Amino acid sequence: MSHERLTAELDEDHVYEVAFESRKYQVELEHLENTGRHIHVTVSVDDGGLPVSIRPLTDSFIRNKENARTER
Repeated sequence: MSHERLTAELDEDHVYEVAFESRKYQVELEHLENTGRHIHVTVSVDDGGLPVSIRPLTDSFIRNKENARTER
């Protein structure tokens, strides 16, 4: 997805509940920063139980704006 669409989609934090192999997980997407060069997004996943919900599995990615292919 283009950086413009990603920025628009993540204007607010997003929280989803998804099912995988008969288990439910909470997925959170958070827009950390939007600079002239990149967008930084974090993704967190937990199953709602302790202790995982206190310290969920978390990763982030950076989407560079420069030389980015535009969405079709």
